[in-house]
Amino acid sequence: MSALETMMPPVQRAAVNGVEIAYYEAGPRQGVPVVLCHGFPELAFSWRHQIKALADAGHWVIAPDQRGYGLSSKPDKVTDYDIDHLTGDMAALLDHLGVERAIFCGHDWGGIVVWQMPLIHPSRVAGVIGLNTPFIPRAPADPIVIMRNRFGPDMYIVWFQNPDEPEAVLGADTTKTMSFFMRRPAALQAAAQPSASGSTFAFKDLLQQWDGAADPRDPLLTPDELAVFADSFRNGGFFGPVSWYRNFTRNWERAETLPTRIDGIPCLMITAELDAVLPPSAAEPMPAFIGDLETKLVRGSGHWTQQEKPDEVNSLILDWLDRRFPK
Repeated sequence: MSALETMMPPVQRAAVNGVEIAYYEAGPRQGVPVVLCHGFPELAFSWRHQIKALADAGHWVIAPDQRGYGLSSKPDKVTDYDIDHLTGDMAALLDHLGVERAIFCGHDWGGIVVWQMPLIHPSRVAGVIGLNTPFIPRAPADPIVIMRNRFGPDMYIVWFQNPDEPEAVLGADTTKTMSFFMRRPAALQAAAQPSASGSTFAFKDLLQQWDGAADPRDPLLTPDELAVFADSFRNGGFFGPVSWYRNFTRNWERAETLPTRIDGIPCLMITAELDAVLPPSAAEPMPAFIGDLETKLVRGSGHWTQQEKPDEVNSLILDWLDRRFPK
């Protein structure tokens, strides 16, 4: 049996919002559920440690493979991955489960989704937990233009705007790609230094030059866990995941009509000390935009916090849930 089968609840499927979403569910079906939203390049499997801990503590927990990922549908248009579709999937999943409101917890790109949920679907959100990814107010200009000017044309989000090439590079050897990304601590500090092209966070260059045997960072995953990620992206490709990034400009345009604050719901922000992409300093402006906010720091963790420091993350989430959503 694969690690997906031994470490996760049985997969379930929901036809929602024009796609099929695969999801994993655990714990008693009572109270306010916690929906765990993964990032890039990840899967619901990234939450395996949290699913078990939350369920064992008596919480109803739901972790979807989001559109474009894992066992869920992979639409073939870039615009099928904009923020309205991504948040719409989560609202429709609640409809499928007969749930009025949920606590949304998101890491990396999933963090962007969960912070947008109370702006786009406020009636469906009981609380928000951001892991590494802070609430980011709308940029003063197109964020792709800002990133290109600040980080260069090969910065990974800017590079992702190119058609076809990112999928080809990332998908050429998915075991190598996932081994490169999933390291402990996964701060990727080297990526913050300019590459030969002058760009920072130029993952394309780093990946193509990477030699796993010479990488001083410890692997984050066991071989069986790595195989879950590598097999999933080998089978499903990277078009969908990369297309989330290709909607940055579209989402920025959409945000012009959205609220700029989150009030009336409890929010928890968990930062990771060694995350070079989403450093703790990125969360410092959040109190100006969120009325009810707690912020916690996980020391010694890079970017993949729920997998690098699962016990610390579980403790922080459970403590907050016990205080803000007592059973």
